[in-house]
Amino acid sequence: MTFDPNQNQTLPAATVTHPDRRTFLKRVSTGIALAGSAFVAPSILHRASASQTGTTPMSQKAFVYTELQISAPFDQVPWQAINDTIKKQPGFLNKTWLSGVGNNSAGGIYAFDTVENAQAFVTGYFPSEARNFGVAQTTRVFDAVATQEASIDMYSVHYGATPKAKPGAYVYTEVQLHVLPFDNGPWRDFNPVLKQQPGLLSKTWLSGLHTGTPGGFYAFDTIENATRFALDYFPGEAKALNAAFYTRIFDATVTEAASLDMASPFYA
Repeated sequence: MTFDPNQNQTLPAATVTHPDRRTFLKRVSTGIALAGSAFVAPSILHRASASQTGTTPMSQKAFVYTELQISAPFDQVPWQAINDTIKKQPGFLNKTWLSGVGNNSAGGIYAFDTVENAQAFVTGYFPSEARNFGVAQTTRVFDAVATQEASIDMYSVHYGATPKAKPGAYVYTEVQLHVLPFDNGPWRDFNPVLKQQPGLLSKTWLSGLHTGTPGGFYAFDTIENATRFALDYFPGEAKALNAAFYTRIFDATVTEAASLDMASPFYA
């Protein structure tokens, strides 16, 4: 059964199977042709719905991704002072600090109570932080409401799932596609395949505000499994979708204390 947005049909969760690679790509390609858009890539552990896990959606309405163009070991980043300032930002709920593997960039994935507060953060506070460091910066705002169902199915800690283990690494992805509304994308086909990826602990789906770019924030058990996913698996799926993509790998072990101080849901 395929997904046809013109007929308002969806893949019932109970009928989703784990197709082989060729079948999967054929199904996704069909979905792209029908929707005039496409989706992202792959991986996790359990098929976790809200009823199966007892999770409850959290109060976030938006996610923010940031990254500073710096190269500094994380123990040299003044995260304590930065944390104190960020905690005072309107609507801030939590942050998971990020430290780039191989380049020591610094950034974070944040949750905000409203889209408006997230927008104020990326247009007001964060550019001033980058200016203080004297570096360029990247920010993205994502609609957290649109991806709730897809993320709960991927055992996302941002929506109340209990972490299975401390993460060893994070992966951020974004694909240069336009998928609006988010539910028109074939995430129901992707999630079962994503759950099979080695070492994946959870995924939070991302949907770009205004742009509809699909992506994800993944937690992995080790940097090795995160690297294998980002370098070996994800590019193949992006190629099948004929889309440019963006991937980043982060060391979760060095940012644990800083993230705990910011109520990161990965350490509940």
